Amino acid sequence: MKLPHGFTIALAHDTRVLDGGRALLGGHPTRLLRLAPRARGLLSGRTLRVQDAAGAVLADRLLDNGMAHPVVHRLPAPEGRTAFDCTYVVPVRDRPRQLARLLACLPPDSPVLVVDDASRDPGPIVGLVAAHGARLLALPVNVGPAAARNAGLREVATRHVVFVDSDVVLPPDTVSTLLRHFADPAVVMAVPRITALSTGPSHGWISRYEHTRSSLDLGSRPASVRPGTPVSWVPSACAVARTETLRAAGGFDETMRVGEDVDLCWRLRADGNRIRYEPAVRAAHEHRVRLTDWFRRKIDYGTGAQPLAVRHPDAVAPAVLVPWNAALLLAVAAQRRWSLPLAAGICAAAMARTVRTLDDTDHPVREAARLTASGAVNALTQGGALLTRHWWPATALGCLASRRIRRAAVVAALSDIALEYRDHADSGLDPVRYGVARRLDDLAYGAGVWISAVRGRSTAALRPRVVTRTRREPTRPSSAATRTPT
Repeated sequence: MKLPHGFTIALAHDTRVLDGGRALLGGHPTRLLRLAPRARGLLSGRTLRVQDAAGAVLADRLLDNGMAHPVVHRLPAPEGRTAFDCTYVVPVRDRPRQLARLLACLPPDSPVLVVDDASRDPGPIVGLVAAHGARLLALPVNVGPAAARNAGLREVATRHVVFVDSDVVLPPDTVSTLLRHFADPAVVMAVPRITALSTGPSHGWISRYEHTRSSLDLGSRPASVRPGTPVSWVPSACAVARTETLRAAGGFDETMRVGEDVDLCWRLRADGNRIRYEPAVRAAHEHRVRLTDWFRRKIDYGTGAQPLAVRHPDAVAPAVLVPWNAALLLAVAAQRRWSLPLAAGICAAAMARTVRTLDDTDHPVREAARLTASGAVNALTQGGALLTRHWWPATALGCLASRRIRRAAVVAALSDIALEYRDHADSGLDPVRYGVARRLDDLAYGAGVWISAVRGRSTAALRPRVVTRTRREPTRPSSAATRTPT
């Protein structure tokens, strides 16, 4: 299956054009892609519009490597798409106020299936479904969101299915825009940016924190969803998917009450499918605003770590490092007189190796220095997250016995708050309350990870992963050869 004519992509924001357009550097992991003369002419600045087979091959390669993303508003609409091409599946348990708000914003000419997951008071749900001309599927016992979605999926007769939670509000252009991604035959799911819904009681400090640092908000950059990348999963609060592909994959794992969306993403990716995160459109989600409810929900998110580690052992890790990153982190953590000289030596060696990889580009030293610095910052950031988030119970015990651990924990906690607040200064919170919310967020999630590890009698979800060898993509002579510098 090839990308259709007219399919338009643009290079990702972190993809660099080198040697006057003869090479590209970017992706996850970082790759050097040297373009053949024919391939160079296919790019117009940072954009490529598929017009022939060669353009389709190059665009497909760039999308696979994460070096480019579709320009969604310039994509051709799927052939034969009509207003009835998708069915909205809404799992709900009680929440009549939220359900009424959602049903009011759905297209009136699209089929809507409300799956009542054994509401304690089903009367209001029945009335709302009838008033909005939707269809009701009432489950006799509470089975959880994954099984409720699957029950709805089995009833869908349209090409696409839209899963949308009852506490979500959909702008009118969200689904229609996401459907454009399916012009790529490899795409099986597309998800918008999930933002916080402003409601009457949503003005407290926890609410303001969630507006800028929600666990469901994956940022403003489009992404191909893959394990080990900046967007490694997408939430199922709102998602558009190919119905038959989802059925063939078995839908959501019904044994999982949390993390079922992560599991589905990774299973679909393992089958060679593409999943797109598209922040150009949004869905507003009503977050929890009471401190106790919010804290418990963060713990719930953490408890999904161990079940995911069982199902996807190569994808779940609190930190993913390459060998020189790990060595750098250990050298800094030792806090000895020799730590900084050794860390500098490790970075120098890594940079020298990268220079050799980039030796036939115009500025190998400059690019290698940039990549090495980025890798060092990434390693230190992940190390700090281990201390303050994933491993905080062990860190707390270590602080009782070791001055070095206390020093490392304080530095990690404060530097994390400073860096985060710099990026989210518009949250409406002062640095102190933002910092408290940030630390509570990490404490709750980390507690959930440890609870799941104890329940599963395994440390799989707590162990960092050191990647010793990068999987290389097959070379396609018509477009480029690939090398991985980091």
